[in-house]
Amino acid sequence: MTSTLGLYGRAVGSMLRRTPADAGLPDATQHRSGVVIDSDHLAAYAHLCGYTVTNTLPPTYPQVLAFPLTMSVLTGPDFPFPAMGMVHVAEEITVHRAPAVDDVLDFSVHPENLRPHRRGRQFDMVTKVMVDGVEIWQGRSTYLSREDTSATTSPADDSPELPQDTPETTLNAQWRLPGDLGRRYGSVSGDRNPIHLYPLTARPFGFSRPIAHGMWTLAATLATVQNRLDASYRVRARFARPVRLPSTVRLATGRGSAPRHRLVLTDTRDRAHLTVDIETAAKGTA
Repeated sequence: MTSTLGLYGRAVGSMLRRTPADAGLPDATQHRSGVVIDSDHLAAYAHLCGYTVTNTLPPTYPQVLAFPLTMSVLTGPDFPFPAMGMVHVAEEITVHRAPAVDDVLDFSVHPENLRPHRRGRQFDMVTKVMVDGVEIWQGRSTYLSREDTSATTSPADDSPELPQDTPETTLNAQWRLPGDLGRRYGSVSGDRNPIHLYPLTARPFGFSRPIAHGMWTLAATLATVQNRLDASYRVRARFARPVRLPSTVRLATGRGSAPRHRLVLTDTRDRAHLTVDIETAAKGTA
């Protein structure tokens, strides 16, 4: 597999691409088999995101393990969009059963479902985790390739809809996020996209300050309900606006009768950064 540094070199080169309007997604799948969990890496990730280390993996951790595969797809020569500058607008995670720390995991990553968005085009990157040929975890990351930067709507406007019959939420926590959070998460996750690192590296992409990784905000939010998750469940998350670093964010939570957890991460003016619904997953769904 290409090194992470090499992948970022390819990502920078992909910024020179000029994508034809009718370009489609490649038929590209990346695989990695026989993955064994590194306990030190898992502990570092759990500590940074607020999880308690148990005998099962945090729901967002497989996405970190699959990151090199995702980058390999995004930086492939036939991928139509530049890897740098894409916006992560939504995430769906389906846990059929939580991967155990002593499982030997097989991964696959592929893109699908290219579709229009009012600010460009979006697609899904699907990650699957299998044990002994049985799928136990799936992640579906929705990315937007921005082509119309004059639109005034949020990139989240066209992302998958969250369930409407959800409970009211009440303020649960307030976090002060440090300016180096993006660098710290990047060192653990391998995602060292320049928009997360320093003001100087974020400015060419339209940000006056670095922004937090969307997957860190999702992980930290889910960590607050770690001990209340079912044996199988689905997470549906929508990223509304970036979290600039440093900043203060607030977490509001609620629970319905489905059962369903609703979690909302906002700024101090109650503008949503991230909205998450967690519900029991039907058996056999993906």
